[in-house]
Amino acid sequence: MSTIKRILVTGGAGFLGSHLCERLVERGHDVICLDNFFTSQKSNVAALLDRPNFELVRHDITLPIFLEVDEIYNLACPAAPGHYQYNPIKTLKTSVVGAINVLGMAKRCRAKVLQASTSEVYGDPEVHPQPESYRGAVNALGPRACYDEGKRAAETLFMDYHRMNRVNIRVVRIFNTYGPRMHPFDGRVVSNFIRQALAGDDLTLFGDGSQTRSFCYRDDLIDGVIRMMDGPDEFIGPVNLGNPDAVSMLDLAKMILDLTDSKSKIVQLPLPPDDPARRQPDITLACEKLGWEPTVLLRDGLQKTIAWFRSIDPKHYRPPTPNY
Repeated sequence: MSTIKRILVTGGAGFLGSHLCERLVERGHDVICLDNFFTSQKSNVAALLDRPNFELVRHDITLPIFLEVDEIYNLACPAAPGHYQYNPIKTLKTSVVGAINVLGMAKRCRAKVLQASTSEVYGDPEVHPQPESYRGAVNALGPRACYDEGKRAAETLFMDYHRMNRVNIRVVRIFNTYGPRMHPFDGRVVSNFIRQALAGDDLTLFGDGSQTRSFCYRDDLIDGVIRMMDGPDEFIGPVNLGNPDAVSMLDLAKMILDLTDSKSKIVQLPLPPDDPARRQPDITLACEKLGWEPTVLLRDGLQKTIAWFRSIDPKHYRPPTPNY
């Protein structure tokens, strides 16, 4: 029996999606990359275009599409605050209608389907670190709700398709991830700080910098996602994927200034509404069920990311939104 699979990756030209496509192509699978290029770049997958087992399809997952596949990785959705707040209704539709479309395809094809959910389902958490059993503290009426509640609704859809239609699902909750191919204008703190430091601009720190995040390097994260897809059918998740080591935003800014040898200053701006004070994954379940934990240290991952930022010209990247 052939071990080559027909795999669909929605959002496959994005930051994480493009790396996932590369990994799957290298494994010899037939990979279909589907993307509408709202926040992604075709250049992210340019090196794959000549590969016979890779196909790029420009399509919006909120619209039906009929493909024959064995596995689906559903990564399609703007994931940075500046991106998803730019068109919140579109963001919500991508999460909900997109999930319905990929689940319908999985049901018809009897395919295995993985949902890339997010730590944002925990909202501004009152429990630290956050285990998968924590139900979260999300403001359904806030400016981040289009993403938070969209991803929560998508998880609901996945569970209901599994319970009602026996669709073979997986759900991973992705915490802050960074690395080469981050969009320089995505509004995320790592890309903001690196871009500003290299340009000699002030580093914009929201609040006093005491809020913490946990940053996982992209290679570690992709390893976890693939392990979850390839894991036993009885473990469907949700499972946290992220780095359990927390760092304050002020310390992150200082580390990036040191690594870039930048003379930029740090300036404080008002904290955005509903911005979580802390975000830290409990990865006990991932360790036990998947044998997974991150291995790349933050400083080492930042050095690789900074090297990539030095290699690109930000002028070739269109700021997708005014909120950066």
